[in-house]
Amino acid sequence: MKKILLLIVSVFMTGSLVYGQTGKVIHINQSEFIEKVYDYKKNPDKWVYEGSKPAIIDFYADWCGPCRRLSPVLEKLAEKYKDKIVIYKVNTDKERELAAAFVFIPLGDTPQVSQGALPQEVLEKGIEEVLLK
Repeated sequence: MKKILLLIVSVFMTGSLVYGQTGKVIHINQSEFIEKVYDYKKNPDKWVYEGSKPAIIDFYADWCGPCRRLSPVLEKLAEKYKDKIVIYKVNTDKERELAAAFVFIPLGDTPQVSQGALPQEVLEKGIEEVLLK
């Protein structure tokens, strides 16, 4: 019985991590980006979002001061909007092919890119006005 309960809890927690329902920022690599966000190899000329929730993607580097300062803000926003959006992080030093900026991905609409470490208020405005409109 303990094994079954442990398996059920494990499956639930894994599902929460995969679908971004934990209120945490989700670190992804290139293959996960292709699976969960955009398969640019299959659809190089057309944006096709693979997710089921609006998303923010933070392309960051460990050595970047503004990126490090923004990290706790993104954690707060992931918790605040945990049932509504997903926040992904991509390490640009490890995933050079994916390096870009911030990407706001509304469902059924074109992604919007923003560069730089944005203040929490600006990020919340983007969530409310772009992702959850």
